[in-house]
Amino acid sequence: MHDALAAAAPVEAPPRRSGALLAVACATQFICVLDAGIVNVALPPLQESLGLSATGLQWVVSSYTLTFAGFLLLGGRLGDLWGRRRTFVAGLLVFAVASLAAGLAEEGWHVVAARFVQGVGGAVLAPTALSLITTGFPQPRAKAKALSLLTAAAASGGALGAVIGGLLTGLLSWRWVFFVNVPLCALLLLAAVWALPARPPRRARGTLDLPGSISVTAGTAALVGAVILGEERGFASAETLLCAVMAVVAFGVFVLVERRSEEPVVPLDVFGIRPVTVANGLSALVSGVLPTTMFFLALYLQRVLGMDPLQAGLALTPGAVGIALGARGASRWMAALGPRGSFLLGTLVSAGALAWLSGIDVDGRYTADVLVPLVLAMAGFGAAGLPLTVTAMSGLPPERSGLASGLLNTSRQVGSAVGLAALVAVASTWAPGMGPEQSDAALTAGFGAGFLAGAGVLAVAALAALALPGRKAVDQPG
Repeated sequence: MHDALAAAAPVEAPPRRSGALLAVACATQFICVLDAGIVNVALPPLQESLGLSATGLQWVVSSYTLTFAGFLLLGGRLGDLWGRRRTFVAGLLVFAVASLAAGLAEEGWHVVAARFVQGVGGAVLAPTALSLITTGFPQPRAKAKALSLLTAAAASGGALGAVIGGLLTGLLSWRWVFFVNVPLCALLLLAAVWALPARPPRRARGTLDLPGSISVTAGTAALVGAVILGEERGFASAETLLCAVMAVVAFGVFVLVERRSEEPVVPLDVFGIRPVTVANGLSALVSGVLPTTMFFLALYLQRVLGMDPLQAGLALTPGAVGIALGARGASRWMAALGPRGSFLLGTLVSAGALAWLSGIDVDGRYTADVLVPLVLAMAGFGAAGLPLTVTAMSGLPPERSGLASGLLNTSRQVGSAVGLAALVAVASTWAPGMGPEQSDAALTAGFGAGFLAGAGVLAVAALAALALPGRKAVDQPG
């Protein structure tokens, strides 16, 4: 039934301004990923201003991740059914209003509540932005180039969260890590009205699978919540175990519902398409390494090398250059190496750079010990991201691009949450709690262990990459 629905679903008209469409999609992806980490450097002044507890600070960060990951599949499906422009504008308005509310907060719980809503807006925006590229650039070469830029934008958002957060907090105040989204969303709204098709599809066919949407959203949110609580309270705590059980139950209900639904939100047959399954699995595996790298480096620069937030932000900026160079190069390497070879090249470069970073010490020098491996690691991540995006999105036809982008973004966000928690746990074995009472030597040893574990994760991903398509086209739907 879902195949008949996909065949009947109208494909939206090409955009009037493809360059503007690409700019809108890249800016949207950048902002959505950026907001997962932009608050990290702003947490100390935010805590002082609003009197938040340590647990409250954790939820300022985690609330956005939880709803963002939990609602991504639903957001992607909404774009397929209701039209890209309509869904995009709705998500943009929710995101902007929630950002304004967070910046105006007078109590700690105001920020947490606003971040929950902000995550919902991001979950609608991110898959819609990705599906705009796949439907707006039908030619394989143009699509590959557009996806390389989109991948670079998303990866740069992950790398620059601490950078931009440090600049805004140091030059203005913590409130501006939220306020900055308001003018950006206003500009995006104007650009979207101009660039996207003026008319929605003639008719959004099909209905939203509410039972399936609710169960998969609940399962994803519970899984992310279990990881967050496990890092905060211990993985054997009652709260963590309860979330884990809820996730298992919700995903079980989801499978039962999707088997019986005539118009499922996630047709189970997509998991039988090898490129889609492999690309999403690898994306989940490696997605936690990039933000963890930036997390450890931000702490190392400030707590060991003695930089202030503004200096640390500037010191991490070259990482974005590395990502852009890697993603740009991948759009060319793909033609010669295929998805498998391009992913392997990027992953191995990043693994080598993290192994280099694992040797940092308390007397480290920024240029030799941080700058060079930082740029190499980020270039590798940029190169590895594009093959996964192209493979995952090419495995399904354009009219199901919302589903494909929702799956890919969900795998990235869940993988990021799980990977970050796991690598921080490794680092904490050497420097328990990573607290301020730890000596510089203990902290540095913990960071080194975390970097080495990240290199190990990437090595495993390189082995698993043998299941990716080789030197063959991936632009036709599977």
